[in-house]
Amino acid sequence: MSFNRRHFFYGSLLAGAVPTGGFGSTTSLKSLGYKSPNEKLNFAAIGSGGQGASNIRAASPTENIVALCDVDDRRAAPTFEAFPKAPRYRDFRVMLDKEAKNIDAVIVATPDHMHGMAAMWCMERNKHVYVQKPLVRTIWEARQVRAAAAKYGVATQMGNQGYSNEGTRQCAEIVWNGDIGNVTEVHAWSDRPLWPQGITQVPAEEPVPAGLDWDLWLGVAEKRPYTAGGLKKADRWGGYFYESFNWRGFYDFGAGALGDMACHILGAPNMALHLSRRQVIGVECIRKEGVSPFQFPKAAVLRFDFAAYGDMPPLKVFWYDGMKGSPKIEGVPEKEWLGDPPSVRQAGGPGRRPMGGGQPGVAEFRSPGRVYSKSMFEALQAPGVELAFPTPNGSVFKGDKGMLTTGTYGEVTRLLPVEKMRDYTMPAPLLTRSPGHMRDFIRACKGGDAACSNFDVAAPFVEWMLLGVIALRHDGKLEYDPEKMRITNNAEANKMLRPTLRKGWDFHAVKINT
Repeated sequence: MSFNRRHFFYGSLLAGAVPTGGFGSTTSLKSLGYKSPNEKLNFAAIGSGGQGASNIRAASPTENIVALCDVDDRRAAPTFEAFPKAPRYRDFRVMLDKEAKNIDAVIVATPDHMHGMAAMWCMERNKHVYVQKPLVRTIWEARQVRAAAAKYGVATQMGNQGYSNEGTRQCAEIVWNGDIGNVTEVHAWSDRPLWPQGITQVPAEEPVPAGLDWDLWLGVAEKRPYTAGGLKKADRWGGYFYESFNWRGFYDFGAGALGDMACHILGAPNMALHLSRRQVIGVECIRKEGVSPFQFPKAAVLRFDFAAYGDMPPLKVFWYDGMKGSPKIEGVPEKEWLGDPPSVRQAGGPGRRPMGGGQPGVAEFRSPGRVYSKSMFEALQAPGVELAFPTPNGSVFKGDKGMLTTGTYGEVTRLLPVEKMRDYTMPAPLLTRSPGHMRDFIRACKGGDAACSNFDVAAPFVEWMLLGVIALRHDGKLEYDPEKMRITNNAEANKMLRPTLRKGWDFHAVKINT
């Protein structure tokens, strides 16, 4: 049973990673714009501040940065200074027209509402694309970018780094090995939004700051006056009412806490339980606080119901946001540390420190990508140790033989209760391990294996997740027909499957069945 289950689900993970005609069906990778592993890629970026700056830094040690685009000179200034020879643009359409011959791959790290448009313009010019999560803002766009990637034969990757983490793969292998039995529930939670949500009034218009092109920032979205919300200094995120990070909370620009963190936290469940291949029976927002006419709520709980898949039973997935700690889950010991690895310290100790240095008697285990180890278990069991500084992000899998938990990015995957880790040995690795999320993409651009979160993987993942984003704006359960790409029981919700595009912006849609 273990062999069949593991190999059945491993094989399905590779679907879409092989050329339509099979390996060898493409006569020349070079003809499709691929390079040898020793050649440097020429990267451009659409969105060069914030997350874009992080992605650019990840690519720059081994590849060339040849063009930069951002609508906000203030936000992008550090990146512009770091790459003074790269031409600068505000309109990505102008950059792609002028620099097309110089660009191999593009990083797209704008607000969510511009992801699909920017990615389409890149792919139709045969540029490989790395697009930040949550990939796009609507389900129609998700299908469009997937179809375009296939049409133009480019390498793609969504920026959900957890898909490359060791712990995410360990989680899948534990589940497929049958070690917690049949999983019937997943609970996942986040402390987001940390930015303002639930606001009910838009502040008065204010002058657009120097260095910001407000019309280009709005892009495909409906025009509206600029406002800084009366802030004279930037908030904790370095922004004002809409920009630079607060846009996540607005219906027209982002996808709320779910769009920010679900591509990370629900990555391990999506991989291990193959949620992208299951029928979504229904999605419902079962609790929300702080409702707004133009923003997502301050906090919410969603329930996704999935059909059975293969020999896996039907599944309920619960999403909680606006959390200050982990949720109380029936059957899960309350004294267990769930989700993200915590800090631990000796009772009455002087404070926390990173593991391996600093003050005596204290150890911190919070680190993206960290793998659970025996030494970590021993430290947690040491006399006088108590949990400290818990972080409210993670997930719990409930099976009929046991439970496991993971952190934000799939890190420190472990069984529950943690005592079970004393004598536990992880299953033999089945999935290939990632060289790192950006490295994974770069390898794909140069003709290597398809990236782990390429659009054939990422688009179906975000499709079911974006149903939850729509459910946050409606009462009652939404029923979805994926074949027709239609919400069957709510006409208003159904309209939200597609974006509204402002005049002057052409999506260049690919013909698909729906």
